[in-house]
Amino acid sequence: MDKQDKKVEYKAETKPTSLKIILAAFAAAGFIILTFTISAWKIFGGINLAVGTLSTLPAPEVSEGERGELGIDKNINETTIDNYLGRSDTVYRDMRMLVDPANYAAIGGDSYLTGIVNGYEVVPYPYLAPVEGLPEAVGAPYSGPALFSKDENGNYVANYEESMTALEELFPKDKNIFLMCGGGGYARDTKALLVSLGWDENKIYNTGSFWSYRGDNVTTFKAELNGETIYKFWNVPYHDIDFPTLHVKKN
Repeated sequence: MDKQDKKVEYKAETKPTSLKIILAAFAAAGFIILTFTISAWKIFGGINLAVGTLSTLPAPEVSEGERGELGIDKNINETTIDNYLGRSDTVYRDMRMLVDPANYAAIGGDSYLTGIVNGYEVVPYPYLAPVEGLPEAVGAPYSGPALFSKDENGNYVANYEESMTALEELFPKDKNIFLMCGGGGYARDTKALLVSLGWDENKIYNTGSFWSYRGDNVTTFKAELNGETIYKFWNVPYHDIDFPTLHVKKN
């Protein structure tokens, strides 16, 4: 066998070995990616790994006692919400104002939006409908413009031509709707508003009280600057309702 034949034979012997190494490397990389993806699925969004789709949510179920009076859900609330964040079939709405005129500090809360659970977007309930039934200790609530008012029979009535369109875009009917606020009351009242106007009550969850949330998925807006408290409201994912641009509904 001459030198050229030996060279060809050597290449023929080593090529399959190199191919095996490459294939093994790809297989290992694929396993690592798959393992990471499965872990992420377990943590974020409630994934059903058996079929690769979003898991079925427990049906809305009101808690017992005082929390039940606020309409807070028994299963999906501020203590469990971290297990249900990041779902593509769900929208997350925090119903607090940036600064509420009601003095919630009087009942252990906060009138300022000090933070939100990550993934939630702020849509202040007082801009949607009248604020009712607050504890006397907090004083007078917001009483300015709102998309809806109530008639003498307690029915919600649109105040603007755009009221229903805005509500449908802020709270899409084809999604699960997770509501949160400071203590649970604004979330309860938002659900009552939506259900009264035709939303499916089985797709709406009052996920409870931000003031009681102790998880890690939080963005804080309260800060200190030069020894004074400031609020970084420019970082809030906020849906503004610009009332002066709306058209008053004519009866």
